[in-house]
Amino acid sequence: MSNQSLWFLENIDVTSIFCPNKFGKNMDQHIHKIYKKGEYLYLAEEHADKVFFLTEGRVKIGNYSESGKEITKAILSPGEVFGEMSLVGEEKRRDFAIAMENTTVCAVTVEEMKSLMRNHNGLSLFMMKIMGSRALEMEQRLESLVFKDSRSRIVEFLKNLADKKGQRVGYEMLVRKFMTHQEIANLTATSRQTVTTVLNELRNENILTFNRRRLLIRDMDKLAAQI
Repeated sequence: MSNQSLWFLENIDVTSIFCPNKFGKNMDQHIHKIYKKGEYLYLAEEHADKVFFLTEGRVKIGNYSESGKEITKAILSPGEVFGEMSLVGEEKRRDFAIAMENTTVCAVTVEEMKSLMRNHNGLSLFMMKIMGSRALEMEQRLESLVFKDSRSRIVEFLKNLADKKGQRVGYEMLVRKFMTHQEIANLTATSRQTVTTVLNELRNENILTFNRRRLLIRDMDKLAAQI
């Protein structure tokens, strides 16, 4: 099951909760906004007063090292929530959020979000699952950096990407809007050249095929065996 359909686990429609204006409700606390490619939704150290729901486009979450190098933490797709740490006491943003393409989000103030969590059964559990899964994902990435080589990290990333955002097509897994080689390199702490080499090797072994628009994994078991 993809992360885009995570809310159905709780039998709640997150889109109508975050974006009530689309459904004929007038709630001033909800902001529906469009960002152009390359536009920041927020920057580190800005006041953390909203939670965001991504309805269209893609958003990159990251920060910068002391030397100015960009560190990518996550690339989010429609259906995902971000900025949720403001619910647990984060007063200033630790990361930046930038639109990777023309992007639409619905934003809810922290106070309104807390009210929604009180009034909608299952929403609190939904948000807890998001926070828990993000923490687990960061822990797994840290372990991969320490214990696995570059090739294994890239293969593991591809498998996790298919598990999280893939769509089963027969015996194969399809991931739409595949990332660039540089984006994968940023997320796996490797180089673009290494990502290209690994992807080409996997394609030559007929484990997967890819282009700029999609990734198709032909055999998930063979891919997992490469880790």
